[in-house]
Amino acid sequence: MADHLEASVTLRSDPASVSAARVFVAGVLGEWGLPADTEMADAVRLIVSELATNAVQHTFGQSPTFTVDLVLDRDEHLRVGVTDSHPRFPKRLPAAVQQDNGRGMVIIRWLTAECGGRLRVRPTREGGKTVIVQLPWAVPATEPVAGALAAPAEGEAPGR
Repeated sequence: MADHLEASVTLRSDPASVSAARVFVAGVLGEWGLPADTEMADAVRLIVSELATNAVQHTFGQSPTFTVDLVLDRDEHLRVGVTDSHPRFPKRLPAAVQQDNGRGMVIIRWLTAECGGRLRVRPTREGGKTVIVQLPWAVPATEPVAGALAAPAEGEAPGR
């Protein structure tokens, strides 16, 4: 695989775009060799879903779009970034707060830590922010297909 791969999509700040962001990420991860049925693929899709939801719900109409960026460096690190144009950084809620929403960053932090990654938020030059999650890239080794022909062991006749 290449030393550096990038993919990006900009979507309207609309609830329907959360699903579009997930679909985009799933497709890119698949192209880059990460099977959809792995824990890492599930984690990345959920992280993007939560970040996209935050970009739609918590920018109060001040960010007409958000951008999802994926960067794979040397088959070692996957960086997922979601950028919006609202200047307010995500806030950590106290654990005791009982609300129906506001748990997105808690989920993202937990998934990031569980995958051995790290989370940071950076301001953009335009006055918005990018929430970045960096994860170790872990594509499972492919297993031989059952019934595939294997080279015969030394001294063994082919076909046995």
